[in-house]
Order: sequence, then C-alpha cells, then structure tokens
Amino acid sequence: MSAENNVGASMEAIQYHYDVSNDFYRFFLDTEMSYSCALWYTGQESLDVAQQQKIDYHIDNLELNPAAASRVLDIGCGWGAVMRRVKQRYALSTVTGITLSDAQVQHIDTLNLTDITATLENWQDHQAAKGTYDGIISVGAFEHFATPEASQEEKIQGYRNFFTSCYQWLKPSGIISLQTIGAGNMKREDLHHFFATEIFPESDLPRLADIATASTFLFEIVSVRNDREMYANTLREWLKNLQGNKQTVVNTFGTDLFKKYEKYFSLLILAFDVYKSMDLYRIKLRKIDKPRQ
Repeated sequence: MSAENNVGASMEAIQYHYDVSNDFYRFFLDTEMSYSCALWYTGQESLDVAQQQKIDYHIDNLELNPAAASRVLDIGCGWGAVMRRVKQRYALSTVTGITLSDAQVQHIDTLNLTDITATLENWQDHQAAKGTYDGIISVGAFEHFATPEASQEEKIQGYRNFFTSCYQWLKPSGIISLQTIGAGNMKREDLHHFFATEIFPESDLPRLADIATASTFLFEIVSVRNDREMYANTLREWLKNLQGNKQTVVNTFGTDLFKKYEKYFSLLILAFDVYKSMDLYRIKLRKIDKPRQ
C-alpha cells in the first residue's frame, strides 16, 4: 500500500514537529532522548530512570529469546533509544527503525551502530517478507495514523491496515508492544486548536475501542494499562527542564519557540491531570496464528 492512501499525518506534518532541531529537544528530554511518556514504579525515580523503565517494559513485552538471533521492528523509532536498548540487552538481535523525521535518521546514522538501521519511511511503504520480525515496538507513533478530517470508518480502516501489515511482518505468535496517547473523556472536536495547528498538524487520537476493533481477528490483546498520571509527571519534568534552560533556548531558538513549547506542555498537563480528558495506553498484542475468517 502506498503512502498516498494513508489517512494519517504526512511526512511534512511530522517533520514540522520533530525536525525543529535535535539540539532543541536535548534541552528538556532525558539523556537517551525519549520523547514519550515515561514509566514510574515508585514515583521517586529520575526522568532518566523512568524513561529506561518504559523502554525495558516494551522490550520485555516482546518475550525475546536471548539465545536467538531475533529481529525487531521499531515503528516511529525517534532518536533510537529503544533500538539501542534492544541491542544492548539482546546482543544477537538486529533492529530496524522507521520514522518520518529526517533529523532523527541523521542522528541515528551518526552513531554508527552495529545491526541497527533507521530509515526515512512511512510504515505503509515498509517492505519486509512475511514472518520477518520476532517483535514490533511502536511508541508515540499511533497518534499520527489518522487525521482529524478522516471519517470514523476511514480512521478504523487506517488502523486496520496498520495491524494487517504488522500481522504479515510478524513470525507466529509475534508480539506488538504499543504505546499511544488516547482520546479518553474527550470528543474529536474537543482537541485544542493550538495542538492541531501549532504542535501536531494532521494528527488525531485513537480511542481504546478503535484499537480493539481494528485489531480484531488479527491480534489477541494480552494486556492494557492506562498511565495517564505518568504522562502528566513526564510533562512536568519536560516543562521544568525547558524552563530551567530558558535563557539558552531563547538565545538559540528564539522566544516564540520557547513559549510555544511551554504552552504545549502546560496544556497537556491540564488535559492529563486536571481535566482527565486524555489517556496514555500501553498495550501488548499477540498475533493470532489461526484467526477466524
């Protein structure tokens, strides 16, 4: 399926957000550059530790065999934190990452990592033989797989296409570990205009029911957790780091960019913590080897 049939965000829309500057994101992210909700077990961990725990959580979900030469696909690989950790924990593994951010691919390429490859590619254009991967991780990409203009039917079909592709790429009983922001107690029209135009253009949020419907007869949902409060904690850490580097950020990137991200984090904290309108889903799905037709 070609990207022209995609009902999700275009490459231009993704690059509008993620290609601001790799250096800019270093001012508020953790040392591994994980730009998604962290995972706290005690609430007292540092951001670095909480992000590592999140990454390990998703890797553990894949149930990889440390004695086997496993292959893992990271859809929406960011700056490569998950990919590096998979290789660190499973020395025999080969990891492929896809992203629509040119800046992220360039960053990963400069690391010269063995058995780790990142490509500038829409998931719909990814070419892999049937049964290629032992596991798939996708963190913070699913939010971009539908646009606000898509009908509900188009939205579900787009998600269905994603799960169908993953199904074909995975080996028998292979696992997807998925993390996405979800539309909890909100309607599509409730999404703040600021987010739709200034932060994540051409992107929409799934409902848990959308994911369940789109994966039916393809994947068994093994586990679901809603870590809404943890995203509020993550955003507070990012906001604190951003404000702590205010003068350098303003001097380097200008006042407007600083204010935009300060507003972005502040509004999302309200959405996750005060209004409880957005959720954060971590979902483990296992391939059904003999699905009903």
